[in-house]
Amino acid sequence: MLKRFLFVLAFTFLAGTLAVAQPYHIVIKNGHVIDPKNNIDAVMDVAIQDGKIAKVAKSIDATGARQVVNAKGLYVTPGLIDIHTHVFFGTNMDQTYSNGPNALPPDGFTFRNGVTTIVDAGCSGWRNFEVFKKQTIDASQTRVLALLNIVGNGMRGGTFEQNIEDMDPKATAEVAKKYPDQVVGVKLAHFNGYDWTPTDRAVEAGKLIDKPVMIDFGGSKPTLPIEELFLKHLRPGDIFTHCFGQLATREPILDVTTNKLKPFVWEAQKKGLIFDVGYGGISFSFSQAIPALKGGFFPNTISTDIHTGSMNNAMKDMLNVMSKFLAMGMDLKSVIKASTWNPALAIKRPELGHLTEGSEADVAILDLLDGKFAVRDTGYFGYFDYTGYKIEGKQKLACEMTIRKGRIVYDLNGIANPVVVQQRPQ
Repeated sequence: MLKRFLFVLAFTFLAGTLAVAQPYHIVIKNGHVIDPKNNIDAVMDVAIQDGKIAKVAKSIDATGARQVVNAKGLYVTPGLIDIHTHVFFGTNMDQTYSNGPNALPPDGFTFRNGVTTIVDAGCSGWRNFEVFKKQTIDASQTRVLALLNIVGNGMRGGTFEQNIEDMDPKATAEVAKKYPDQVVGVKLAHFNGYDWTPTDRAVEAGKLIDKPVMIDFGGSKPTLPIEELFLKHLRPGDIFTHCFGQLATREPILDVTTNKLKPFVWEAQKKGLIFDVGYGGISFSFSQAIPALKGGFFPNTISTDIHTGSMNNAMKDMLNVMSKFLAMGMDLKSVIKASTWNPALAIKRPELGHLTEGSEADVAILDLLDGKFAVRDTGYFGYFDYTGYKIEGKQKLACEMTIRKGRIVYDLNGIANPVVVQQRPQ
């Protein structure tokens, strides 16, 4: 009996030793890790095993690892999170962003920008979310989440988005509760008119599911006062997107006569309102952003509002927007935080946006190019907004590698050893 006990004890010890000694699947060596959630800003190694972050340390033994990534001179960050995108793409030519031609297939633009998680901002509503889930969310390698439009038909354009009768808080909440893993909040967009009803119905739906509301404040003449929006209609944690927009039909956050932020905007951010970039096609202007940043007002979250128009306009992609904020004086760690951990908190998904041991291994490896890589060796990169106003920046972010769920899904220059050409999982 004693012999049997000793045998079992020895076998258990040996098995445990072998398990500990199992080589990592991926080891990222010598990269500068920026992980705002864990307050890491240093050259470190990152090990990945079974789709999870296994270890983050100064030096990790890569012996036997399936792949070793040489990240020397590069930045290693959590996978980027873009909380304002439009990806309910389809072939219904009269439906704009809702199963229509203005939206984009996610995997076509995410990984090449270090983005591993996106939030579709209101393309679908309670009437058609299940179609969106089947043909986009379930079919994408990118993690696709959704803000459910308060309009049942979603972003079909025209009269559909002006139909207050189709703005049903209870029906919206029912669908959100049915799909809690995918629906992270509610969206109001594109409504034109001097009427608080759409805002209040969106917030009502948000209250029913205890999730945030993102407001794209449409337009009206006279403009609806954003002080009333911020302090009387929205709750702490609700998201005001297009925060640096300057259009005639929306009140801007900056006083254009004094170039100073309106005092109630500071109050709203202190209250807990989330100010999101939501760059878009015409929803960002340097005339708002530059004075705001110089005055110390930073956005909580950086996002693209990417669609077929904005991607070929001044916006382009997530890294271009992040680079613009570097050029305007925002430090790199703050830019990374506004593109990883802050968005995760904004959508109440704290399991995302960091490199904590045991978390899902979504990783971006970024290069910070300096001016010598600029066009015609000018020494700077040019960044412009939709008005044609241009600024110059000495740095530009570029993506070298993206890892999603512990698997290399994008490797620009073959920095993994060995290079393994991954087939799309079936």
